[in-house]
Amino acid sequence: MNNYDIKDINSAPSGHMKIRWVRENMPILRSLEEEFEKEKPFKGIRICLSVHLEAKTAYLCKVLAAGGADMSITGSNVLSTQDDVAAALADSGLKVYAVHGESQKDYKRHIEMCLEHRPNIIIDDGCDLVTFLHKERPDLAKDVWGGCEETTTGIIRLKAMGREGVLRFPMIAVNDADCKHLFDNRYGTGQSTWESIMHNTNLIVAGKTVVVVGYGWCSKGIAMRAAAMGAQVVVTEINPVKAMEAKMDGFSVMTMSKAAPLGDFFVTATGCCKTITVEHMLTMKDGAILANAGHFDTEIDMAGLVKSAKSVRESRNNITGYTLDNGKTVHVLAEGRLVNIAASNGHPAEIMDLSFAVQALSALYVKDHYKELPRNVVDVSNKIDDRIAGMKLKSWGIEIDELTEEQKKYLQSWDV
Repeated sequence: MNNYDIKDINSAPSGHMKIRWVRENMPILRSLEEEFEKEKPFKGIRICLSVHLEAKTAYLCKVLAAGGADMSITGSNVLSTQDDVAAALADSGLKVYAVHGESQKDYKRHIEMCLEHRPNIIIDDGCDLVTFLHKERPDLAKDVWGGCEETTTGIIRLKAMGREGVLRFPMIAVNDADCKHLFDNRYGTGQSTWESIMHNTNLIVAGKTVVVVGYGWCSKGIAMRAAAMGAQVVVTEINPVKAMEAKMDGFSVMTMSKAAPLGDFFVTATGCCKTITVEHMLTMKDGAILANAGHFDTEIDMAGLVKSAKSVRESRNNITGYTLDNGKTVHVLAEGRLVNIAASNGHPAEIMDLSFAVQALSALYVKDHYKELPRNVVDVSNKIDDRIAGMKLKSWGIEIDELTEEQKKYLQSWDV
């Protein structure tokens, strides 16, 4: 098998430049790279990775390779691969199978090519690798010790597999680690989603009404940033506790049916399907803008919209306008795919430094503990979270207090 299937190996210099830039701004991964180079903890171990293939992901791959890992790499979204970054990894001797804008057929073909290297450890984003292996190539499962999952959506799928008893190996819930979801999901998604929306639309946010669909950690960041830029924020939810939290955070809360006529911008981030339907779109303002910050392109009913639209046009680069039966047009960013990376550069490097440090150390945890782990979704060890947080604080030059022995004893006592 070829070691790579990419668009153009000659674009590697641009990719190398991007990777150098993020490396300079990812101090935790730099520390792990130095440690891994000395200790080679992944020597002889095959790791298969499917994550949005851009510069931060590429640096994670190089860190794992520095630890001795035999890496095979593919993307996790047909629009998020950066071809020059893929070329840089291939130029560095890693196995890479991904092309920006590839068909769904080629996307699946690249997943299979990646898996053909018979991984011991899987690093997944959205559970596409794991799902494909279970459905299409179950013969490969015997070599897999376990893996790590990056996203909320992926963990939802993995937990369903665990409940049904079909998951063949343990998967670490990287998304649920404190050093991931509290920072990546909230601050990373909040900033990168609005960077993408503002860059692609060239429109002001202040004074607009923004409808945020869902109020999980990603949506909290999106709502927080919209409010900070002067927008009126409306939240829709199905969870009464999260709806109450959104209200107490100062946002209006209502059903999507009531919110649809009010919004100028709509942003989804739920991990569910059809949170915005064609029926909702028919009641929206002419020119309403829709963006999805969830992993899959099902949160906005794109299939229904394409089927029912009277006409379709390119409104602007990365923006498609759909004219409905009532004559109104709604504009959808990035084909309803993950807007912050399908139409932009994804999360800031400093945020992904945290998330990918969790990935790297969780992969190491799988290597060391897979024989004792259940074939189910497994939480990230608190020791990993604490280590990463300590490394981040150190990189900022921050010191914090430690408990005294007297305080430890006090906190462990009931008769005080």
